[in-house]
Parts: sequence; C-alpha cells; structure tokens
Amino acid sequence: MATGTNIKTYFEGRWHDGDLAVMKAADHGMWLGSSVFDGARYFQGVCPDLAAHCARVNASAQALMVTPTVSVDDMVKIVHDGLALYSKDTAVYIRPMYWAIDSAVSAIVPGQTSGFSICLEAIPMPPADASTTLGYTRFRRPVMECAIVNAKAGCLYPNNARMLAEVQQRGFGNALVADAMGNVAESATSNVFMVRDGEVFTPIPNGTFLAGITRARHIRNLIADGITVHETVLTFADFKQADEVFLTGNMAKVTPVTAIEDQQYEIGPITRRARALYWDWALSA
Repeated sequence: MATGTNIKTYFEGRWHDGDLAVMKAADHGMWLGSSVFDGARYFQGVCPDLAAHCARVNASAQALMVTPTVSVDDMVKIVHDGLALYSKDTAVYIRPMYWAIDSAVSAIVPGQTSGFSICLEAIPMPPADASTTLGYTRFRRPVMECAIVNAKAGCLYPNNARMLAEVQQRGFGNALVADAMGNVAESATSNVFMVRDGEVFTPIPNGTFLAGITRARHIRNLIADGITVHETVLTFADFKQADEVFLTGNMAKVTPVTAIEDQQYEIGPITRRARALYWDWALSA
C-alpha cells in the first residue's frame, strides 16, 4: 500500500498517473532485491538538495553493481517536470529508483540492463511540533562485509522494519539502533543527534549507516550559526546524559525526541534552532 496520495510515476520516458507497475517477475530486482532508491522533498515551492539526492541514487546503484542510466541533470529536470503536475502548495515525496534486470543464475551482472523509475507521492510535511519516542532494539546495523551499507539499498530496509516492529509493539515511535560494535548508529529511519551543555553530538560515520544528506546540511547550518558540532563515537550511556535528542532525515527534516525508553527529554532550544536554520536555508536557497 502506498504511503502517500496523488501518485505520479515516471517510467520508460514519460510521466504516468497512479502507482504504475514497473518491475517484471523475473527481474533481478524483484527476484533477489537488487534495488536502490533515494528520497527528496518538495515543500513550499522548494526542493532542497535535489541534485545531491539524484547523485546519491546513481552512486548507490554503482555500489550495488546496478547500472545507472540517467544523469543527475536529466534526473533533476524529470523531477521538476513531474512536480509541475502538482499544485505549488502540495508537499511531495520524491523517490528515484533503479533495479537490476539481468542476472547470471542469482548474481547481478555488472554493466547489464537496469530499470529506472521515479515515484512522486503527495505526503504532507509533519507539523512543527511533531515529535517521537525511541526504544531499544536487539537488531543492529550491519557492516560492509555482510551488507550493502554504502548504498541506499532496498534490501537493507527489512532489517529496519524489524527494528520498528519490535519497538512499536512496546509503544515507542522509533528505535535507537546500535552498530556492530554496540555503539549508537542512528534510529531505524533517520540519523540521530544529541545535545549536551549547548553542544551538538552525532555518531561519526563508520561504514555501518548512511550519513544522510539532510544530516550534513544540519551540521553545516549549525556550525555556521556558531554551534559546536562533534561527530564522534557515542554510547547509549551518552544519550542518557543528553539534554536534547532529535532525529534528522529527508521525510521530516527535524523530529524532536521526547523519550528514550523511560527517560524524558524536553524539546529544547538547539532542536528548535536546527529546524529554524533548515527552513531559513531551504526557503532562501
């Protein structure tokens, strides 16, 4: 079932109305999960970092040995053509995707044919005061030796779904997830930040999670505003000592965290500042 409404699908050179079927049953992407995607957002007439998201889906395809076939410039133009089909006040989720078609028994055939599609869905931006809670999960982020962690690959997300299902059964909105070493990596859906004594901390990229485009934008915005940001190893104990915690990702940009398990947090001034800085940057770019 689709997440959004008023879906438009770009496939085989043109835009179609609705949630179009784009894969065939024997495509490698359908059979063995060799697909990648990215996500961008359109809201209030702007598409922040759209070219970066288009570049990343091409890089993700290459990491998975899937052949990217659309240049970043062409992809940006296709997206804007699709967005013209919506009213300017509609918030849209933008999802370009590749998948492998050819295979040799079960392996991907590097350099062979691949499918490409873009899905647009009308999904409202969350309210400014929307927040979430985090629970602990026994499931962890994988490492390069056992998964395609250097790509935004569809095959990674069933593990994230297990994390969410586990914590949501206990009443939490999202999961705070460990890497293979037992340190904090991210949430099940977003990168994570904490604030202590007016300074911002976020897990250092270590090859177990994607350091997101929106994450990087927040870091640049905060530093430019004079706020100290540390990318470092963080433990679950560090988060227990935090004054504020917030998530960052493409879908919502900033999501304040009001609890981790039984520990409560206020939606504090740095979290609010991060959101304000992002919107100021996006609407002025």
